[in-house]
Amino acid sequence: MKLKIVIALLIICCFSCTSKQQTKTHILDYLPNNSSVILKINDYNSLSSNIKNNQVLNTLMNSHKFKTFKEASKILNHLQPNNKGLLTFNTKDSIISSYLYITKDSVNLHNLDSLFTHSTKTINNINYKEYKIDSVLYYTVTKKPFTIFSSDKDLIISTLNSSKSVDPSIYKLYNASNNNKTATIFTNKNNDWFLTNISNKDSLSIKQNINWVSLDINTKQNQLNLAGITTTNDSLVNFLNLFKNTKAVANRAQNYAPLQTEAITSYTFTNYTTFAKNRLKYLGIKTKIDSIFTTVEEIAIITTNSKKAVLLQTFGADNIDEYLSTYKKANDKDNPIITLNSNTILTSIFSPLIQEFSTNYYTILGNAFIFTEEIETLQDIINNYKSGTTFNKTPLYTSATETMAKQSSVLQISNSKKLEELLNSTFLENKIKLDLNDYFYANQLVADANFYHTNITIQKINKATKANTTTPIFTIQLDNDLATEPQFVKNHRTNKKEIIVQDIENNLYLISTDGKVLWKKQLESKIQGKIKQVDLYKNGRLQFAFTTNNQFLILDRNGELVAPFSITYDGGNLNELAVFDYENNKNYRFVVTQGKKVFMYNAKAEIVTGFKYTEASSSIIKKPQHFVVGNKDYLVFMHEDGSLKILNRVGKVRVKTTNKIAFSNNDVVLFKNKFTVTDTTAVLHQITTNGKTSASKFNLIKDHGIDATTNTLVLMDQNTISIKGKKVTLELGMYSKPKIFYINNKIYVTVTDLQNQKIYLFDSKAEAIQNFPVYGSSLIDLADIDNDKKLELVAKDLDNSIIVYKIN
Repeated sequence: MKLKIVIALLIICCFSCTSKQQTKTHILDYLPNNSSVILKINDYNSLSSNIKNNQVLNTLMNSHKFKTFKEASKILNHLQPNNKGLLTFNTKDSIISSYLYITKDSVNLHNLDSLFTHSTKTINNINYKEYKIDSVLYYTVTKKPFTIFSSDKDLIISTLNSSKSVDPSIYKLYNASNNNKTATIFTNKNNDWFLTNISNKDSLSIKQNINWVSLDINTKQNQLNLAGITTTNDSLVNFLNLFKNTKAVANRAQNYAPLQTEAITSYTFTNYTTFAKNRLKYLGIKTKIDSIFTTVEEIAIITTNSKKAVLLQTFGADNIDEYLSTYKKANDKDNPIITLNSNTILTSIFSPLIQEFSTNYYTILGNAFIFTEEIETLQDIINNYKSGTTFNKTPLYTSATETMAKQSSVLQISNSKKLEELLNSTFLENKIKLDLNDYFYANQLVADANFYHTNITIQKINKATKANTTTPIFTIQLDNDLATEPQFVKNHRTNKKEIIVQDIENNLYLISTDGKVLWKKQLESKIQGKIKQVDLYKNGRLQFAFTTNNQFLILDRNGELVAPFSITYDGGNLNELAVFDYENNKNYRFVVTQGKKVFMYNAKAEIVTGFKYTEASSSIIKKPQHFVVGNKDYLVFMHEDGSLKILNRVGKVRVKTTNKIAFSNNDVVLFKNKFTVTDTTAVLHQITTNGKTSASKFNLIKDHGIDATTNTLVLMDQNTISIKGKKVTLELGMYSKPKIFYINNKIYVTVTDLQNQKIYLFDSKAEAIQNFPVYGSSLIDLADIDNDKKLELVAKDLDNSIIVYKIN
């Protein structure tokens, strides 16, 4: 009996162990065998926006190789995942053939169920759902806590039934990847799709030389940067192991390359002897290492006018010069160009770095030896070097160094011509002409312990901005048309300005200083008026406060709700939020108005009981305003019945008013310490702090505009703008209200012709700012967003995009 019990326990234990072995607990456990490319997506909305707004990615997405990615995007656009996920691809014949998307419970399957035809089926005891979207079938399986999607049913089933065979090194790379980046791409040496031509033809073929590459995706509108690490397998013959146990030194080939250089590939090492030993091991040759070239620390290939030159940078030239003299042909002693009678000097000593190159001529510039096949190429290099017109002084090289380390084991820099060749050979099947004339390509590897820091950049050349210009610095396309005017908001971490805007699907976007969508958040309805920034906790960290049609919300910098500021109001119809900070000490008063009702909250979202003006006699038509005259506070409410209530802090009447005003569509402004407002007949009404009233008739149209500071009054009437009484007539159009900005002790006045889509900017003397008007189709926001003492403006561009200009 005891024996039976023991046997039963052993059987249970075995089944238990087997079950435990097959349990998949990590997201990587669900990777299909032999995945070619793995995309870790930390923020799908941001990635989607980056692709849409990045010129390089947008172009590549039209290629056949990205067809499956676009197919995967269709279902992800409906799911709007809000957690990390993996999008993994399998390739066939160098083309993505299928994909799998894996995520923890961060998607709303009910949304798919309600929108598309679906059915539940079972294969091999695996329950899955089948969806039909635009005539394409998609499949999903839920394996708590993971949800898996694919357009290939067999791929899902085989993945779930197979035992885990994922390369262990991918787990280390995955766990080390940056969760704050939009996405990270992982790929390996078996992937012919991504790595085949990622490097110049003049350089190493990377796909033969690596184990795994992990690259964080960083984008700006005119820049694609992939930064991460490359791992190698020491047990295999490996190109990158040529640089094992050496350190990178500063690349100097750019100081000798001529101005018109098309490409540079540079290799550096601190110890030539170590490099030479690595080289012999790579080639499988057993021979004695020659000490002649021990002073070499950089080997570079320079391509200019489609011709090659090879540079050897040394820290001592005598031994090499003496060695080369044995191969000299008779030369004019005064001629710096020396002719050689052997054309295999470099290929025999420095292969595989130097291949298919004839050493016909060379010269010495400083401690650098430069070899060419054609004498004209060498003459060109010498002339440019002597005249100082070298590659290191070009905007291309200067731009490249902004994202690159100063020292590289391997460095490649190419101009737009070589870049287009690279992209066409890798991604674009039809060899199309790319609009990348001002772009460059750079690829850098820096040797470290058992891996290589990797940096790949495709970027627009940063050219020096001319003075007295107004130039667009980026445009951003949103997923839908704009619903609100874009405005600048402060990033409390960088002290720079960012952009916040909402589209007609009620998505709220935060966009960085350099044009990258940081996040997108779905709201229930449109934001009323402007978003205010507050520091609720008085710690320097700013939040976004606003009202929608029926909610008062405060979000933190990451777009998350700040409890308990999520208040909903039955009936909706809220006005814009008003925020009062009487003493500038961050003891905020948030005022929400709805019809006749007034709600005043403190910084804890509690009703301020001391404020007595909780219900008006008539509906409030605009947000209340706070003015300070002398040392007194004035809260001003505009009512539908034409009354103007001017109250003190506790909501009691501070200034008595009896006149009813048929308010125009303009706000109350404070001008000359008088509460100033216009009516629909263009009469300007002013009320003093002791209650005296006056009215001035202006010959303005009903839809006129007004804005003011204490001493500056601006009026907009049809196509005439008046600033401090000075009038300027603009071309006929449909104009917005004027808006005043006070920045760096200077007044700027702006107005937009919405019909002709022109933005005007004036100073306080009604003189136009140079280079205006510029293109735009909304009222602007104006600020120094990057703290360089030069102003930027943001406005609506097309219906679904915004544009940012820099004023120099």
